[in-house]
Amino acid sequence: MVDFPKLSAVVDRTWDEEIVPTLQTYIGIPNKSPAFDTDWAQHGYMDKAVKLLEDWARGKLKALPGSTLEVVRLEGRTPVIYIDIPGSGAPAGDTVLLYGHLDKQPEMEGWSEGLGPWTPVMRDGKLYGRGGADDGYALFASLTAILALAEQGGERARCAVLIEACEESGSYDLPAYVEHLKAKIGSPTLIVCLDSGCGNYEQLWLTTSLRGLAAGLLTVEVLEHGVHSGMGSGIAPDSFRIARQLLSRIEDPVTGKITDAAFGAEIPKGRIDQAKAAADILGDTIYTELPFVPGMHPVSPDPVELLLNRTWRAQLATVGAAGLPAPANAGNVLRPRTSLKLSLRLPPTVDADKATDHLKAMLEADPPYGAKVAFETDPAGSGWNSPALAPWLEKALEDASNAAFGRPAALFGEGGSIPFMGMLGQAYPQAQFVITGVLGPASNAHGPDEFLHVPFAKKLTAAVALLLDAHGKRS
Repeated sequence: MVDFPKLSAVVDRTWDEEIVPTLQTYIGIPNKSPAFDTDWAQHGYMDKAVKLLEDWARGKLKALPGSTLEVVRLEGRTPVIYIDIPGSGAPAGDTVLLYGHLDKQPEMEGWSEGLGPWTPVMRDGKLYGRGGADDGYALFASLTAILALAEQGGERARCAVLIEACEESGSYDLPAYVEHLKAKIGSPTLIVCLDSGCGNYEQLWLTTSLRGLAAGLLTVEVLEHGVHSGMGSGIAPDSFRIARQLLSRIEDPVTGKITDAAFGAEIPKGRIDQAKAAADILGDTIYTELPFVPGMHPVSPDPVELLLNRTWRAQLATVGAAGLPAPANAGNVLRPRTSLKLSLRLPPTVDADKATDHLKAMLEADPPYGAKVAFETDPAGSGWNSPALAPWLEKALEDASNAAFGRPAALFGEGGSIPFMGMLGQAYPQAQFVITGVLGPASNAHGPDEFLHVPFAKKLTAAVALLLDAHGKRS
């Protein structure tokens, strides 16, 4: 039996003495994902982050005989770190795949005074800065869990650790690496992904589904150049108004409900039951964690409906715009064009490629007033719906959560996307999945004041060690 207090002490010490200081260095590196830094290779930040993680990992692998680490680079693609660690005590031929990423979202405005995306700040147990929680900690937590378990003589299958550098751009480089490493990876029976979220910081949370994504740039052009609004308005339609009309083809502008059935899916009863259980745990914190302005309220007072909206229903957001001058520079001009960056979250079971094609057709068909309308699509990303939990894993989750947190595990869906999961679900249909992470209330990944909740991350790391042990001992 694993001595959990001793295992937990090893984890805590490693986080305090090694992981937090190294993550602080990592946060200081502006290694933005290639979608946000097209010159990433020339800037060298990605390579600097890779080298930081590589050096730390090589130092830890000395305690795991037979382990290997390689930085794999395919021509024209972001690199990946691949680590192979032999099993210990578990039956030969079994494999666990552990996944994370090291690329980051861009800076984003609105950081609080004293905080910033590339300025690591430790405050009240939270490590602030871009990328620590999403997802720089994953490699450190994975190796620490394996090492802490080894010190306790736990049983563990062979582990393959894969850290990519393109996740925030949709993981478009990853399929080539999975194919390239296919023989080395083998056929995992357990896949652990530490790039997801948690409903609170008080128990282990398992992600059971992820939404997909259809996205792109909608551009509406009405004039070759801008004209005085006193001369043109009322004769030429405003390009923004046409864009609003086109968006109304997709969603109800009052309720926000996506009106086209092609973007919807039936919600499985089991997922509804899980949403109800999660809502009982979380209550109104489902929406109070958001920074609403005074007087603002969520789209529904029902926490269950809010969870289902966030995890199993399509939702449209306009995440960027062009052709709109800053208010201080906005003269009385009828603008020639409006561009809107659209993000349509899709239910986990909807085919994102088909949904993207359908979205493009809807927006470009029969343009109002004969305007020039184009929708330039981004690569689609399908969602993921986890297979049923095997009995051994269901018990292991409960045991690990009770040991690490003193509370039972909880399950819910996440509203974001991890493209790798859909890919792995197809490649390894017999595998069990543990999708979890540190992105909990107010952690604000992708936004200002992103933080990593270090006490929670320590407990999560210890829980992962117990799950690896349970997997190695399963019958």
